[in-house]
Amino acid sequence: MSQIQYTEDQIKSLDWREHMRMRPGMYIGKLGDGSSPDDGIYVLLKEVIDNAIDEYVMGFGREIEITLEDNKVMVRDYGRGIPLGKVVECVSKINTGGKYDSQAFKKSVGLNGVGTKAVNALSESFTVYAVRDGQLKRAEFAKGELVQDAKIISTKEANGTFVSFQPDPEVFRQFKFRTEYMETQLWNYAYLNTGLKIHFNGKVFHSKNGLLDLLSKKTSQEELRYPIIHLNGPDLEIALSHGDLYGEHYYSFVNGQFTTQGGTHLGAFREAVVKVIRDFYKKDFDAKDIRASIIAAISIRIEEPVFESQTKTKLGSLAMSPEGTSIRSYLADFLARELDNYLHQHPDTAQALLKRITQSERERKEIAGIKKLANQRAKKANLHNKKLRDCRYHFNEEKVNDELRLATTLFITEGDSASGSITKARDVETQAVFSLRGKPLNCFGLTKKVVYENEEFNLLQHALNIEDSIDDLRYSQVVIATDADVDGMHIRLLLLTFFLQFFPDLVRNGHLFILDTPLFRVRDKQQTFYCYSEQEKQQAINKLRGKAEITRFKGLGEISPSEFKDFIGPNIRLDPVMLMDDTRIEHILGYYMGKNTPQRQTFIIDNLKIEKDLDAEDAIAPELEEELAEA
Repeated sequence: MSQIQYTEDQIKSLDWREHMRMRPGMYIGKLGDGSSPDDGIYVLLKEVIDNAIDEYVMGFGREIEITLEDNKVMVRDYGRGIPLGKVVECVSKINTGGKYDSQAFKKSVGLNGVGTKAVNALSESFTVYAVRDGQLKRAEFAKGELVQDAKIISTKEANGTFVSFQPDPEVFRQFKFRTEYMETQLWNYAYLNTGLKIHFNGKVFHSKNGLLDLLSKKTSQEELRYPIIHLNGPDLEIALSHGDLYGEHYYSFVNGQFTTQGGTHLGAFREAVVKVIRDFYKKDFDAKDIRASIIAAISIRIEEPVFESQTKTKLGSLAMSPEGTSIRSYLADFLARELDNYLHQHPDTAQALLKRITQSERERKEIAGIKKLANQRAKKANLHNKKLRDCRYHFNEEKVNDELRLATTLFITEGDSASGSITKARDVETQAVFSLRGKPLNCFGLTKKVVYENEEFNLLQHALNIEDSIDDLRYSQVVIATDADVDGMHIRLLLLTFFLQFFPDLVRNGHLFILDTPLFRVRDKQQTFYCYSEQEKQQAINKLRGKAEITRFKGLGEISPSEFKDFIGPNIRLDPVMLMDDTRIEHILGYYMGKNTPQRQTFIIDNLKIEKDLDAEDAIAPELEEELAEA
């Protein structure tokens, strides 16, 4: 056996640009293609906007202009502008920036001098210019390399900084900015910086009431059991209410950073709410009953926050409160004073809250008996069958690096042939497969008791590890992978109903996706094209000049494992299941999965299309036939 050489020749030094391009996950988490809100292109956008926000927080510039054109983003703020002699260094020299001086940026997120450099290194083109007191300095880069270092010139433009960047397609394959994700990101900035105006492609994002506006936009008054409680303090803002949806739903922020994985501040808030409510009602409620169906937002500003990763999605345990004490005691004291006072001053709210808690307590006790038996069945099933083909790394493992954690995926399939193909083609490091048996139950309008009584749902929630909280979710991406026929669409709809009914937080937090697989294979002896639409099929036929063999995939099981590897690998196409701010879950489920309504009957009649090349049994599922008969 030959020995591996380890000499001076194996020791390499990479400059900042080379290292970021070789190991982008260390700086921005997963790459992705823009189909998930935590994909890398949105992290690049955040890094640029954060600098503009910091200027506003420090009292400079009240408007930010953002433009998206053909996957190119332009951001213009009206702050002080980067000092002209340091423009190039600030975007291309690692560990260089103005935020190391805590007096200049007391409560900033970007303290490490890395953010804008990562944007520069991972962009096909990157332009920056700064304006200060009638003078302008401009620099242009390509993939992190300086291509133009212009001289300082005179200008009539207002002070501030302009940055434009276009993510590099060599790094972010087939990426696409989704304006829905961008707008959610911008609304969060507006809620956390009341008075700031953000302009984006003709829309204005502006908030007067901060987190109160956030919860108001995310919910409707009909969904809530009582009016939103809005509490403000020095460097701390909280808004909360209770609704009727299952689970706990939180929006947590540190220095304007959306901490999607929570952290010390969110844990302290959840503990403090329980203690205050127990003390107020003088009753030892179960913590789960108090927090069931809660919807809350918390924003805290602290000096030099300590995050657990470069992407700053979780606040570390070493972070201190604005007063220099532990965040846990700071939040406990604040809520003990402010929330307790609010409940005393608003007896109607206190009564509605008590009613919600006692309802949760009653529902929990109703399923307590079957829950233990269901857990035993799930453990036994996992030992003796192959419903779950697990992967090696998981989303809830903190010891795993960000790039691996965010790549963890569970494919939910139906049928042995489809699950077999995906299982053979998957990456065993980060991709798992859960196989359904037949069509799931339509659970619309049912209580969570059915999740434990129904074997498929029970095993699925245990595979995901979301029985008690989605905080323990084992996979970053939960992907519904069903056939592209009517039966497959129906299974997809039933699974969407399951998640929206019982685990809406999983959907709201951007973890649920639909796998997009090709409908056609078009090939000749030299080339093969996989086509996802009739238009793509026709384009492929034209490229092969008509001499093509065309195969229509009617089911996932017809796609060989070797072909499947292409569709669930780096070029995977995922359609995110997105809940917009004005989405009302109960209205959606009621329309699609409830009893027939005149509106749905009309929709079915107006939109029914039977393709001539489909088999009769594939054209209309039995459920749709029944609906048509009733219509």
